[in-house]
Amino acid sequence: MMMQNLELLEQKLYEPSASLIADMSQIDGDIMILGAGGKMGPSMAKAAHVASKLAGKDRRVIAVSRFSDGESRDLLQASGVETITADLLNEDHLQSLPDVEHIIYLVGQKFGTTGKEPFTWIMNTYLPGRIAERFKNSRMVIFSTGNVYPLSLVTAGGCSEEQSPEPIGEYGQSCLGRERIFQFFAEKYQIPTLIYRLNYAIDLRYGVLLEIAKAVMEDKPIDLRMGNVNVIWQGDANEIALRSLLHCTVPAKILNVTGPETVSIQWLANQFGNLLNKTPRFINETQPTALLSNASAAHQLFGYPKVTLRQMIEITANWLSHGGKTIEKPTHFQERQGRF
Repeated sequence: MMMQNLELLEQKLYEPSASLIADMSQIDGDIMILGAGGKMGPSMAKAAHVASKLAGKDRRVIAVSRFSDGESRDLLQASGVETITADLLNEDHLQSLPDVEHIIYLVGQKFGTTGKEPFTWIMNTYLPGRIAERFKNSRMVIFSTGNVYPLSLVTAGGCSEEQSPEPIGEYGQSCLGRERIFQFFAEKYQIPTLIYRLNYAIDLRYGVLLEIAKAVMEDKPIDLRMGNVNVIWQGDANEIALRSLLHCTVPAKILNVTGPETVSIQWLANQFGNLLNKTPRFINETQPTALLSNASAAHQLFGYPKVTLRQMIEITANWLSHGGKTIEKPTHFQERQGRF
């Protein structure tokens, strides 16, 4: 019964907000999500479909991915989302995709970057040029990352959009390359574009909070060198991405997306310790700098996230303690040298 209640609560936390439904009513035309088979794509596609229906819009929401996991494709189709199986590096596949008014671009290579640097650059920097050429008549929300920023003093409030990028390591460098390619084509073809720099979306099955909770539960030491993070509920991040379709500009607009808090890793671990009746173990000393973003511009545009940090902590602890399913894809939030 507890797991059923948690699953129902999770569904409620993913329900489209009134603000998303209102914005979906202002967006005309179909929406295609490229790279929709990853962690965020399926829930984003379903949110777009449901919110569009509630807004009275009979649009196509199309999820494109290689769909190596056929189950996610089947679940999307069952929910009313169209799916297309495609390898975007295959030119025939790319050219066969339908023309749509709106693109949300989720494609990227992060984990496994070290040792596969050429493939990382192909995915993160070469492919964006092919996408921009193919969909030059669409509006685009382009997912990027806070890893394009340098580490900043914890007391400085995080890097805002005015901060010059200084990525550490090839992953961050290739992501800045992705941004620059889309910026170039936005101006060349007058493509309304928004570059969406995301820091640490959270779901019950993966993310920074889950990793810390698992370490506490399993009596594993928690490294405090990267002593602070930003997090945001994945449902809120999805909504901001969809609503950002109304804020694409030429030149491309840059927007940081994350929660409002600069969250202490040690404080998080102690919160989970209280909820799980465990004593956290720590190693290393907290450093004065961390990878942090200031998302006040996004909060001004869209309001504060509807799911609070305390809610995320409590439901994550309950999910883990009751044996909820998890995705074994660590965020590597502790990484200070940019090696993923």
